[in-house]
Amino acid sequence: MEDRYKGQAIGIFEMDNLVACYVALDAASKAADVMIQGVERNRLKCGACVKMRGDISNINAAMEVALKAAAPLGKLVHSTVIAAPTEGTDLAMEMTIKK
Repeated sequence: MEDRYKGQAIGIFEMDNLVACYVALDAASKAADVMIQGVERNRLKCGACVKMRGDISNINAAMEVALKAAAPLGKLVHSTVIAAPTEGTDLAMEMTIKK
């Protein structure tokens, strides 16, 4: 795991299309102090998954704004916030982002 993400919360959301995903991540990064850690395109469908990092209050704010911005453009597949990820979670995320 990169040290810059150590101890930071994780916000993850998946949308059913890329346009909604990019609008959501743009809104999230403008609304709160978060870093986009990765965007993974679902190769079987048209959607993508966005993973962002920051402190828990910024992640919660960013997720709220992101999902609201994306709602008119696409369907939310799933979203979650992990407030205090373990090292194993960080390792798994790093592996999937770099695949």
